[in-house]
Amino acid sequence: MKLILKNGKRIITGNQTETIDLAIENGIISEIGDHLSGDREIDLKGKLITPGLVDIHVHFREPGFTDKETIASGSRAAARGGFTTVCAMPNTNPISDTPEKFSQLEALIKKDAVIHIHHYAPITKGLRSNKLVDMMAINAFAYTNDGVGIQTAGVMYEAMKEAARLGKPIVAHTEDDSLLYGGVMHDGIRNKELGLPGIMGIVESSQIARDILLAKETGVHYHVCHVSSKESVAAIRHGKSLGVKVTAEVTPHHLILNEMAILKDDATYKMNPPLRAEEDQQALIEGLLDGTIDFIATDHAPHTKEEKSGGFMNSPFGIVGIETSFALLYSHFVKTGIMTLEFLIARMTTLPSELFNLPAATLTVGSIADIAVFDLDTTYQIHEKDYLSKSSNTPFNGTKVFGMCDLTLCNGIIVWQKKEEEHHAS
Repeated sequence: MKLILKNGKRIITGNQTETIDLAIENGIISEIGDHLSGDREIDLKGKLITPGLVDIHVHFREPGFTDKETIASGSRAAARGGFTTVCAMPNTNPISDTPEKFSQLEALIKKDAVIHIHHYAPITKGLRSNKLVDMMAINAFAYTNDGVGIQTAGVMYEAMKEAARLGKPIVAHTEDDSLLYGGVMHDGIRNKELGLPGIMGIVESSQIARDILLAKETGVHYHVCHVSSKESVAAIRHGKSLGVKVTAEVTPHHLILNEMAILKDDATYKMNPPLRAEEDQQALIEGLLDGTIDFIATDHAPHTKEEKSGGFMNSPFGIVGIETSFALLYSHFVKTGIMTLEFLIARMTTLPSELFNLPAATLTVGSIADIAVFDLDTTYQIHEKDYLSKSSNTPFNGTKVFGMCDLTLCNGIIVWQKKEEEHHAS
């Protein structure tokens, strides 16, 4: 079958677009032009057409925590957000720290996912041990202990040496447990007003500084998860100036919010790393704009309502984000002129793919037909009831945005299509 996407707008440069028709056959973009015809046609009516989005950092919770999310629900939620490739973190139960467990998880992904899912392997057995996994035997695309920091420099050094030998990235959740002191939110203004223990920025930045020196020594590709503080941005910038192969990501919530958004003891705002000071938020935006921070990742972290009902002291860290990230970022940063549409799309598609050597879709003839379509002109209110994720824990519920995803194709197959009544225009 030949599918035609008609009257879509493709980015040329900056915010400039051109109108195109796009033909898809056998999972591949077969033709781009005007007035194309085929067996089935979908009129995009001038909506933005992009390569499928890529998210290097998600939690799909399976196996072990299927009340929060599953491979099936998470992949469908990703498709609703315009994502066709995601990379899932290994803090599951059991943890896939042997070739056998990892193969079982890959089989589950092949059975249940509607998009491309690449799964990380852990760096150490059980995440919290000092014993390295057999990286060569597991043969994942990358290795991470996301959720916990590697506390011992020697363990990280040995992991980096092995990953460098295999040509694979080490992806770090940077958190020095000895500096945590039971903190649950940023050590700043709001935690003192609310009487809650704070998390200092050096909990994160001190490990980044250590790891950059280890990465310089070993030559590994070292990637920093969810950067949150101005000192971390400075350390990464310095590392790049030294020629270290260090890359970094930032989340939508750290770009859009800071600690002053927290008005009460509401665990909807509890994430790790925490929402920090306004000056940290500005450093993250500037770091993304100047290339110190390489791309955007959601850190989609679903939890049940019951788990999130215990306030900051008794609720887990994390928020969902994969279904609304593009719309939130477009509304906050492109509509306001802080960044161009071209800039944003690159940091949610080609740049993460290229830096992690993942197959990259492009809007060119011969490319895999991983495609997303966004409605930039209709106002939409984010509603809990619309989520395809099993969880809805985010402070952005109720927010009005532009740029929700209308249509997603993976390998040329429609994996998400919005119904007209789901626009919630306002």
